[in-house]
Amino acid sequence: MSLHNYMVISLAKYATISVPVEVKKVLEKVKGGDEWGEFLLRLYSEVKRLKSEKAFKQLANILTDEDLKTIVESTKEFRERFALR
Repeated sequence: MSLHNYMVISLAKYATISVPVEVKKVLEKVKGGDEWGEFLLRLYSEVKRLKSEKAFKQLANILTDEDLKTIVESTKEFRERFALR
């Protein structure tokens, strides 16, 4: 007796992204066994996090301690004035 397992995937919710063959080879090595969608979303999240971190560091280098104190005070004042009641 032979049992077969089938997985049905609705292709209506998928799209094709054309990339150079070499790019796909590199990404496939990094992706490992992950699904493409999961891998690309994780990659996007990491890039977004790194860009935010870089922007924060750049801003921290530009602002003085006095600037930071003023921002904190303004934020507190804003929250106190516009707190939902």
